[in-house]
Amino acid sequence: MPDVSLIIISWKMRDFVERLLTSFQKFSSGFTYELIFIDNRSCDGTVEMLEEKFPEAILIKNSENKGVAPARNQGLRIAKGKYILILDADMEIKENSIYQLFDFMEKTPDAGLVGCKLTFSDGTLQYTCKRFPKLSALLARRLEGIGFVKNSRTLNDHIMKEWDHNSIAEVDYVIGACQFFRREMINLIGYYDEKIFYGPEDLDFCLRIWKKNYKVFYYPFTSIVHHEQRITKKNLFSMISFKHLAGIFYIFKKYNYSIKR
Repeated sequence: MPDVSLIIISWKMRDFVERLLTSFQKFSSGFTYELIFIDNRSCDGTVEMLEEKFPEAILIKNSENKGVAPARNQGLRIAKGKYILILDADMEIKENSIYQLFDFMEKTPDAGLVGCKLTFSDGTLQYTCKRFPKLSALLARRLEGIGFVKNSRTLNDHIMKEWDHNSIAEVDYVIGACQFFRREMINLIGYYDEKIFYGPEDLDFCLRIWKKNYKVFYYPFTSIVHHEQRITKKNLFSMISFKHLAGIFYIFKKYNYSIKR
């Protein structure tokens, strides 16, 4: 049994994937791991690059874009690690961050899941630990390019903007770009909700962990670069944007419009 199963999914991110895996191989000491990669029919050379440069990866090739939650679940169903690490394909590791998360979980038995600090390419902080939102907060995230929305109290409270993000803290949830959790969480709460194609599956997963009396933590003493793509922000009227919006409304209906621990 490896210490960590690293699960990555990708859709048309060949260069990002190569950068992530190269950086992971450089900074992966102190723990054993297996690499599981799910390609959602990228058709951009991602699969060929993986087969050539990272032959140790367990590779699942989907014939269609199955979405985030279904693809991650494909990886979870075959993962053998004591812990699971979900990383977005557009990440870059700069230090031995994964070991620090592994060590934190080993020493924190009530932690079900942890996420580390993420930064943009220029080193500025990303707000990746959040409070469970009202519907207005998630809708505001869709429109945060508008000045008065970006600076609204509703959005700032949701992303915990007032907090300095420099101490370990229990948080409602951390985004799915980096979620490190115990394998037994799958037996306890199940898989990611496959009714969500792309969107708040990360929120839902953390909420279910809280409801089983485990905790979700933010760990700021190591950071990973997130070259965030925000594909739904680039085209508000694309099909993926509509699916994301559908996921937002679904999650609130699922919890009777009251998302809380």
